[in-house]
Amino acid sequence: QVQLVESGGGLVQPGGSLRLSCAVSGSIVTIVRMGWYRQAPGKQRELVATMTSSGGPIYADSVEGRFTISRDNAKNMVTLQMNSLKPEDTAVYYCNAGPVFYTQTSVKQGDFWGHGTQVTVSS
Repeated sequence: QVQLVESGGGLVQPGGSLRLSCAVSGSIVTIVRMGWYRQAPGKQRELVATMTSSGGPIYADSVEGRFTISRDNAKNMVTLQMNSLKPEDTAVYYCNAGPVFYTQTSVKQGDFWGHGTQVTVSS
């Protein structure tokens, strides 16, 4: 099975920074895309940032210039550095990986989510 474990959420004041990390474990062959989504209360889940194993990052307009996504392909990890945080960044942040090619008696493909980590920006 494939599992995603997030870390790094918390409470921060406006203008502060947080760093989120996500580690993907399992019998991984390759992960095409890794990224972060978020869901604020009463709103739909939205893309924050994503990147492929070889391509450049894609950011939501609302975080462009403030957030930086990076990934370590050898360790199957993705990180989101969040700077200049605003109250409107408050949400549960979810790590996403997919498609993920992994082995389970044969090579299989799937899309996977972490359980989410709370980010609260408040004074």
